[in-house]
Amino acid sequence: MTEAPSLPGIASDHPQTVQVLLPLPLAGAYTYAVPDGVAPQPGSFVSVPLGPRELRGVVWPGEPPADLNEKKLKAVLQIYDVPPLTPELMQFVDWVSGYTLFAPGAVLRMVMRSGAYLDAPRPQTGFMLGTLPEDLKLTPQREKVMAAARGLNSQVAASELARRAGVSDAVVRSLATSGALQKLETDPDQPFEEPDFRRKGHDLSASQQAAADTIRQQVATKSYVGLLLDGVTGSGKTEVYLEAVAAALQQDRTAQVLVLLPEIALTMPFLKRLTQRFGAMPAHWHSDVGDAGRRRVWRRVADGSARLVVGARSALFLPFQNLRLIIVDEEHEGAYKQNEGVLYQARDMAVARAAQGNFPIVLASATPSLETAVNVSLGRYTSVKLESRFGGASMPDVSLIDMREHPPERGEWLSPMLVDAVNENTAKGDQSLLFLNRRGYAPLTICRKCGERLTAPDSDTWLVEHRFSNTLVCHHTGFSMPKPERCPHCNSKDSLAACGPGVERIAEEAVAKWPEARIAVFSSDTVQTNAAAQALLEKMAAREIDILVATQIAAKGHHFPHLTLVGVVDADLGLAGGDLRAGERTWQVLSQVAGRAGRAEKSGRALLQTYQPEHPVIAGMVTGDRDAFMLAEQEGREMLGFPPFGRLAALLLTGENETQVNDVARALVQAVPQAQGVEVWGPAPAPLYRLRGSYRVRFLVKATRDVSIQNFIRAWTGSVKIPSSARQTIDIDPYYFL
Repeated sequence: MTEAPSLPGIASDHPQTVQVLLPLPLAGAYTYAVPDGVAPQPGSFVSVPLGPRELRGVVWPGEPPADLNEKKLKAVLQIYDVPPLTPELMQFVDWVSGYTLFAPGAVLRMVMRSGAYLDAPRPQTGFMLGTLPEDLKLTPQREKVMAAARGLNSQVAASELARRAGVSDAVVRSLATSGALQKLETDPDQPFEEPDFRRKGHDLSASQQAAADTIRQQVATKSYVGLLLDGVTGSGKTEVYLEAVAAALQQDRTAQVLVLLPEIALTMPFLKRLTQRFGAMPAHWHSDVGDAGRRRVWRRVADGSARLVVGARSALFLPFQNLRLIIVDEEHEGAYKQNEGVLYQARDMAVARAAQGNFPIVLASATPSLETAVNVSLGRYTSVKLESRFGGASMPDVSLIDMREHPPERGEWLSPMLVDAVNENTAKGDQSLLFLNRRGYAPLTICRKCGERLTAPDSDTWLVEHRFSNTLVCHHTGFSMPKPERCPHCNSKDSLAACGPGVERIAEEAVAKWPEARIAVFSSDTVQTNAAAQALLEKMAAREIDILVATQIAAKGHHFPHLTLVGVVDADLGLAGGDLRAGERTWQVLSQVAGRAGRAEKSGRALLQTYQPEHPVIAGMVTGDRDAFMLAEQEGREMLGFPPFGRLAALLLTGENETQVNDVARALVQAVPQAQGVEVWGPAPAPLYRLRGSYRVRFLVKATRDVSIQNFIRAWTGSVKIPSSARQTIDIDPYYFL
């Protein structure tokens, strides 16, 4: 992939033109001229002028406007020697734009990134053993370099060869000058090793084999089908869908496969598993990959040589040449919802990508989303079930601790019943997990003297105490500060009190109760990189941790073979608030975390501390009747016309001038079109009314399934001019309502 020279100027009075879409939030493509004899095809990457700037974009399908003034046309400056985007991917960009109501250029930016990956990197210089000149004098240092070079299977940088030999770089370079070492230049973005689809995977149980055969048959059709792989926790879903991956790679030797994961903490163990299965490390794309690594993945996906890609939600927008299968693991996870930039649900966009590309998609989960379950019931998806755990392991026994009858000691958070269970488990040498889906030490810091609740600057968000680092942190804005000795409001000393528990506070209590136990905390604050997550998981597997205190990061797909007890500190936590998915999400989290227990030879159990044992979600966890819970949830949503039986869209107004924001909201109220099957609720102050100095007002649009909610919103918002001091954000299919 190299940059082409600049194109010649335009001589003709009636030049050939192309449409160029730029990765900017603009209304559409712009028209540019190209010289005679130059015909960049749609999908080609080009460089064009826009005002005083030179920008990179993509030649897009379409015709120039009828009123085009050819005299004012600017010319395409360069065409990049990079494989063009496929028609399938360009169609997908346009579709996502139309669905989400974000400009096509904003969606294209997710494909192109900054455009810097179009430039081929500098060649990488390396050295290997060359031909030793007869007259070359070998000093002891040179002897060390030659000995190190004889052990090389491939070229290495001068600094690396010098390090292995224990000499300076200058010694290596002098040997290269003499010819004793061969100097080579290669592309640093080496192609990824080809996955070996013939390599045998793990032995499958009879039920796994039946599921794998069903999915392989669907993959063999080479056409679109939505498949739900519905398996209980510990049933071995991964090994089943890896058979589908192998089948897709085998039947088309240019096919590319994408496996989406909800969290980067899952990536490293998963990559290790795929490397063992296919004999090659797959390409991986997520926020923990550095820029050089991302450039390599992007370029190799674009030229088709990266055949197996594992990534977070944004990997869906990589420039695949021949994408033939998508796997969405843990499809129910809310982490697939993108909440910044272009707002989209990656699972739903992946289904659309597969349908448009006419290839299969596999959605895997132990706790499928209601949307997916309804699609199965309507025959839109095919369900493949795994109803028992692999290897004869049994499902954990789930029981409740009624905190009204068995409260903890004053100032503590663990019930005596849970403490006794951990004591018993630890005495047997088994591992325990204490689960609380709340980061930090305490969610609220309050002054005992004046009652002040500490919030982030210019925001209504509470500051969360992190005692390990002695800081107060806002998890919404990223603001942090050292915990002050005095109240910022009344100046009282030592008056700030931590209210409520976070995982750090539970860990503190655990250390006090079990001083001899080896205790670790697993949250995004304490494990911030893939490497740190992998190290902690390896310690768990090696039984170097007795009690793990964790947030929901531990509930997602991890296998702890020696974990037999899960204690949920606050099972009621997710049930508060008006979120329409609160019950469903709580069921999923509790089911997933309980499912970490007893996944190997020993049986497991889960204890749920609750003040609402009669709540349908909590009571349903004991019976384990998922279908009954989902049916009740489905009936409730259907009665109210909420997704998946209706459509929702949120409109958020933000601005630093409170009066102007509310003026725009009132103008929008006056402009609401009359439309059958549509309700507009609002305006109302957002739950977080002030955030980062901006005031926030929300509308919620509810529509029946037969109404195009996008067309309604276009007609509505297009009739109101939004001043530059205010911002309007539209979220189709909102998941969060902060």
